[in-house]
Amino acid sequence: MRTFAVSLLSLLSIIDLASSQVTDVPSTQTAGLPIYRPILLGKGPSSLIDRIDTQDLVKKGQKDAQVTFVCSVKKNGEVEWSGVYSGTADSDLLRQELQKRLSPASDPKFIPAIYNHRPVDAIYYGRVTFAVVDGKPRLRIFSNQEAEELKKEADFIGPQPFFGPESKFSGFHYPNESTPVVVDGVVQLELKIDATGNLQDMKVLSEEPPYLGFADAARGDFRNAKFIPAFRDGKPVACDVTLRVFYKAKAF
Repeated sequence: MRTFAVSLLSLLSIIDLASSQVTDVPSTQTAGLPIYRPILLGKGPSSLIDRIDTQDLVKKGQKDAQVTFVCSVKKNGEVEWSGVYSGTADSDLLRQELQKRLSPASDPKFIPAIYNHRPVDAIYYGRVTFAVVDGKPRLRIFSNQEAEELKKEADFIGPQPFFGPESKFSGFHYPNESTPVVVDGVVQLELKIDATGNLQDMKVLSEEPPYLGFADAARGDFRNAKFIPAFRDGKPVACDVTLRVFYKAKAF
């Protein structure tokens, strides 16, 4: 199972773009699907953004906050696994609500990724922002977290690694899995990805803690990966992104 937690800093998720591309297409009818499409949030009662109870957050006293999350989305739009990570100060209520709504019991649905005209399993990276404006809640979900793109609230969706025969990406693997360890690790990567989703270059910017194999694990996990390319203004584009990959220690 791809149960291993990973998180990347994410950029803007385009809610309106999602609503324009919602289609439930049987696997035998793929001719009308685009060559690429990233995982999208969608709209409606089963979508993540509509599942989050903003009124309850206001009642409980949640102030302005942000949290980061990651999830694996299957080709039918269901969430296979998820993790909620770094947040701003006093973001506990938002974090708890997000964890609840990403859980299997909540059964959130995404619009699945498309590669080569077919739905694929892929990884979605998100950041949720919450604010109270004039006494009313304001919730946004972003699909990548490049700082400059967030500041501009640009129409940009970051690249998403996918599983399948065209990609050798198989998930995230803790280094030396046969050896019991009790530390979490994080690797910051710089990735260059072209407009067709091919990885052109990868550099390790940092590794914490060092010398325990986390950098090598990240290189191995992404070395042969292919991506749903980044999208800007609804079109696939080449991009350079900075990515934080989290490795969570197994419990023994």
